[in-house]
Amino acid sequence: MEEPVNDIPSIIHTLTQSTPSTQRATIEAYFTRDASFTHPFCRTGSFAFSPRFNSRELIIAIYRWYKILSPRIDLEVTSVAYDPASYILYVHIAQGFRIRAVPGYRADVELVTVLRLRQEEGENGLRICSQEDLYQTDHFVRFFWLGGWAVVRLWQVLATAVCVLGALVGWPVTLVEERWEVGVSREVEGKKGTVLKHHES
Repeated sequence: MEEPVNDIPSIIHTLTQSTPSTQRATIEAYFTRDASFTHPFCRTGSFAFSPRFNSRELIIAIYRWYKILSPRIDLEVTSVAYDPASYILYVHIAQGFRIRAVPGYRADVELVTVLRLRQEEGENGLRICSQEDLYQTDHFVRFFWLGGWAVVRLWQVLATAVCVLGALVGWPVTLVEERWEVGVSREVEGKKGTVLKHHES
């Protein structure tokens, strides 16, 4: 990639919406041979079962299976941010995932993909050396559990209620902590003042 922010949307569309041969060619062109892939459901590393079957081959297989499961994917890259000092791309994606085996089902999910880039020796552009897909829990369960998002949301509401109750019941703990911190701060400030007066004299 010569211009990561401008190039990445078309690369992502090609990876998810093209033919198998184009998909493979795109991964071979834009991913390093030892690239890693991390997703809530799968993970690769620097595997080298043979000189040909490397981590990038695993990524090719993952994307191929992704297209087999959902031959039609509606996808939009909604925003891209790039940190050139760290060579990291942050890509926000909204997608509609249909499962071939479940007619009429569509999982509308959002995620942030973190792409770490690296310049290979002898090349001008950057390649992806790591892809990490980050989903909210109530989004990624939609891939395999039709009503799962509602259960996760309910769990999150209940967990928030527990946090509120815990904060009310545990307020004496925070009161003691607050007074202790204030006391320590005053003691430190007092010592600083004493040191300054000593130097002035």
